Amino acid sequence: MFNFKSKILAAGAMALSLSLGSAPAVAQEFINVLTGGTSGVYYPLGVALSEIYGKGIEGARTQVQATKASVENLNLLQQGKGEIAFALGDSVQEAWKGNTEAGFPGKLDKLRGIAAIYPNYIQIVASQESGIKTLADLKGKSLSVGAPASGTELNARAIFAAAGMKYEDLGKIEYLPFAESVELIKNRQLDATLQSAGLGVASIRDLATSLKINVVAVPAADVEKIGSPYVSVVIPANTYDGQAEDVQTAAVGNFLITHDGVSEEAAYQMTKLLFENLPALAAAHAAAKAIDPAKALDGMPIPLHPGAERYYKEAGILK
Repeated sequence: MFNFKSKILAAGAMALSLSLGSAPAVAQEFINVLTGGTSGVYYPLGVALSEIYGKGIEGARTQVQATKASVENLNLLQQGKGEIAFALGDSVQEAWKGNTEAGFPGKLDKLRGIAAIYPNYIQIVASQESGIKTLADLKGKSLSVGAPASGTELNARAIFAAAGMKYEDLGKIEYLPFAESVELIKNRQLDATLQSAGLGVASIRDLATSLKINVVAVPAADVEKIGSPYVSVVIPANTYDGQAEDVQTAAVGNFLITHDGVSEEAAYQMTKLLFENLPALAAAHAAAKAIDPAKALDGMPIPLHPGAERYYKEAGILK
């Protein structure tokens, strides 16, 4: 005989069954995107990437973290405090070696590669009134080289060594983010800034619209002295207001890096969605127009993550 009590028990069992059945099939994936200062290129691209991952990876929660860029990002990845990060090729190379002078406590053996993305141009910009036109003219002047032991500052050290110069040759050295460096130049408290970033970086665009600038060349001969991963490139004329001519400089490739604690499926999706959404990244910053899947493995200084490797094999990029 069916009674009211058994009906209540049956309903309770059904409710429990439904509540258990409603648990998500996919475990929630947390993706912290490590970028750089908000006035650089990494940050807007990181914001775009987090939105792409949030929409494209089922159950993903994403976050963007502004940092001091390459060196800090790589150290955070090693500690498991981020899932994907932007970093300069030479910083990644030094992290894998465990170069303590470059800001790494030892070999960062958990790092794994996702993709080569776009080149960072080393852009040395001075106020025209400072009279700085060449690297040699920086002697006795004030220069900001980025945050201490940042990827930009590692670039500055390499450029100075190749030119036969030392920080001691400068009148004053500042270790400041891009935007702060520009504000000091505007206020006549700094002569020049060295910024390692994609072409058209917001901070230098802002400076060039505020006062007359000189873009200082890094000669090809100096770049050859440094060697890989540095290459000689040109900052095209009119990249910035008042820059009427092409300017020779050095470039270093940027990479997206993860760590071995990230699941194969997550790394696969992060790689796949990167290349499936290049127009959205280019809309966030023009530097992303240089991202090319055919060049995604060029100069990769560390082992690929197995998830990224799976994508490249599927895409026919890796045999």
